[in-house]
Amino acid sequence: MGFVDAIKTCLAKYFVFSGRALRSEYWWFVLFVVIVSIALAIVDASLFGMNPETGESNQVITPIFQLAVVIPMLAAGWRRLHDTGRPGWYLLLPAALSIATMFMVFSGVAVFSVLEQGADDPDALRGPAALLGTTGLMVVGVVQLILSVLMIWWLSRPSEEGANDYGPPAV
Repeated sequence: MGFVDAIKTCLAKYFVFSGRALRSEYWWFVLFVVIVSIALAIVDASLFGMNPETGESNQVITPIFQLAVVIPMLAAGWRRLHDTGRPGWYLLLPAALSIATMFMVFSGVAVFSVLEQGADDPDALRGPAALLGTTGLMVVGVVQLILSVLMIWWLSRPSEEGANDYGPPAV
């Protein structure tokens, strides 16, 4: 499958999470999204200028495009994992870990805030809290890196020969 065919297929299957997707279909679509995002970032910088305080360009068009392609990217990745014989929900593992991490960080801050209020010496809790938080974030960072590399590995695997649990081979 070529570049244009992959884009047409992924956009035509905007909400299709069943079936299988060829490796070329998925990766050509990823390349399309990256190229268009870069081009739109340049257009945003040209049209809307830079923020003088931060030096970053004001993004207006790029986020709209990226929101528009979130669903077809998920659907294409879901179908791609199906093509390798894996469940599509595996694609959500890195995001689920990030959400769980945010929940744990906010919970930890809340717990240590409550403990600090009831402690005789609140400064004594700051060292253990910092150590626990830093260690936890380092562990989660390593797990996130491993999950991300594993996801790239799974998405780049060859298609399973013949029909699998998710349907006949993609054409």
